[in-house]
Amino acid sequence: QVYLVESGGGLVRPGESLRLSCSASGFTTSTVTMSWHRQGPGKEREWVGHVLPVSQGAITEVAESVKGRFTISTDNAKNMVYLQMNNLKPEDTAVYYCRGFDTWGQGTQVTVSS
Repeated sequence: QVYLVESGGGLVRPGESLRLSCSASGFTTSTVTMSWHRQGPGKEREWVGHVLPVSQGAITEVAESVKGRFTISTDNAKNMVYLQMNNLKPEDTAVYYCRGFDTWGQGTQVTVSS
C-alpha cells in the first residue's frame, strides 16, 4: 500500500523555523520525484519545491517565493523527505502536502502568526 504521512507542522512566530517531514510507505522515495505543495486559506494549492530522483542527480528546486528560506532534503535510508523552512512569514501559513508516486499525503498545518 502506497501512502505518505507529513508531520512537523505547528504554530510559530514570524522569523522562526520549522522542519516538515514526509514519511513514505509502499515505494522508494529516491526513485521518484518528491514534491512539497501548500494551500493557504482561500488560495489554490501551489507547488513549493521538489527533489528529483537519485537517477537524475537528486537535484532540488524551490519556488521563487521561498527561495533562500526553504530547502528540501532527503534521508534515503529512512525513506524520508524534509522541508526545512526558515524565516517564516505570515504568508507561509498553509496546509503543506507531500507528493510522490502519484500520491498525496494528508497534509500538515503551518501557521505563522505573532
